[in-house]
Amino acid sequence: MATVRGGGSRFLYEPFDVNSARIEVHERIQEERWGQLERRLLHIEVSLDRLEKRIWLAVYGAASLILVDIAYGLLSMSTS
Repeated sequence: MATVRGGGSRFLYEPFDVNSARIEVHERIQEERWGQLERRLLHIEVSLDRLEKRIWLAVYGAASLILVDIAYGLLSMSTS
């Protein structure tokens, strides 16, 4: 037979399950930590992409300077 409850909070009539509350809080904390970890990893990935572009720019700049120096040497040898 169903018992009829009066108004008010369900916590007045139902027992409080500490273990499930702890698990629920732990799951929410883990979700928040996971979200923060993903945000940090995305930031690191963006920073690494920027660094990679800068390194390639420096490599291409150095290679172009070497090629210009070689071309200048060849031109100065041919005019002498």
